[in-house]
Amino acid sequence: QVQLQESGPGLVKPSQTLSLTCTVSGDSITTDYYYWTWIRQPPGKGLEWMGNISNRGNTYYSPSLKSRTYIYRDTSKNQFSLQLGSVTHDDPAVYYCARTLRGSACVDYWGRGTLVTVSS
Repeated sequence: QVQLQESGPGLVKPSQTLSLTCTVSGDSITTDYYYWTWIRQPPGKGLEWMGNISNRGNTYYSPSLKSRTYIYRDTSKNQFSLQLGSVTHDDPAVYYCARTLRGSACVDYWGRGTLVTVSS
């Protein structure tokens, strides 16, 4: 069974960088046909796809977040990570990591999510 677990600080100061890591077990992040994705849900709002990294290490970002988002991976640890720069009071959300099928928005495995707040 595939499991994903987010980790990272739950509190970030405005203008700083949010950094989260997703540790994957039960599958390799280099397995073909799957992408590894970050999705967030602000309070009271819907899900927002942020970006993902392919099994080959190629990255894709939401156009609205592209300028301040960076997704990378550590294949030796079977982890992939998110950095979101210059956070503002619009960025508090539950952040999820997920496995998606290549070429689709279909998520077959989710992490539990981690709440990140922004406060000075």
